[in-house]
Amino acid sequence: MSVLVFALLVLAGLGAGLIGSIAGLASLISYPALLATGLPPVTANVTNTVALVLSGVGSVSASRVELTGQRPRLVRLCTAAVLGGVAGAVLLLLMPPAAFERLVPFLIAGASLAMLVQRPARELAAEGAAEQAAHPRRDSRALVLGTFAISIYGGFFGAAAGVLMLAMFLLVTGEGMPRSNALKNAVLGVANAVAALGYAVFADVDWPAALPLAIGFLLGGRFGPAIVRRVPQQGLRRGIALLGVGLAVHLGIDAFG
Repeated sequence: MSVLVFALLVLAGLGAGLIGSIAGLASLISYPALLATGLPPVTANVTNTVALVLSGVGSVSASRVELTGQRPRLVRLCTAAVLGGVAGAVLLLLMPPAAFERLVPFLIAGASLAMLVQRPARELAAEGAAEQAAHPRRDSRALVLGTFAISIYGGFFGAAAGVLMLAMFLLVTGEGMPRSNALKNAVLGVANAVAALGYAVFADVDWPAALPLAIGFLLGGRFGPAIVRRVPQQGLRRGIALLGVGLAVHLGIDAFG
């Protein structure tokens, strides 16, 4: 790998780590960056998942304040995330590579559309607080199953898994944006780490590409939570979503053309 490609993958990981901790769409940056180096789709996906582990490490290390007092909830949700991440990894390993290549454009398009139609975080948090006050046990009933389902998708591919999980946490827990975002980063980080372990053992990970991407992910994940406390997100989300739609069209042409 040339120095230029190494540096570009670090930058791609940095941008993806920031976007992942803010908007939940890290793979819209890192996955196509790996494809651009010449990796086939499945190899790019498993390499991306392995590198994403450090994004979770960086995000969680920077979110200790927001995670304070959430330990019982974290234990329940991380257990569900482990099971979901395993299921998602097994699903990918069993899927023929050609089928995965044709599925990816639809996954990215769906992730981007989810970003476009998602209501503002402030509205979701307010609705969640009202629901939590009316149904105080809703947290324990709804979150575990929802976390398991989203973690399956996160372990399989992951683009917009953060969007879905953050929206669920805002609606169900009644917590504000910073605490819900920190919870999302921790839980998805666990699901991703479990899937990454399976890929490291059973799949064809491109380790020379994973290393620079992981360095960028670590830096982006570390600084992302600080940014999410300050930056208005609606315009950023829409811009990322529109780029994702364009990427989905491009990959669809490559897969079906």
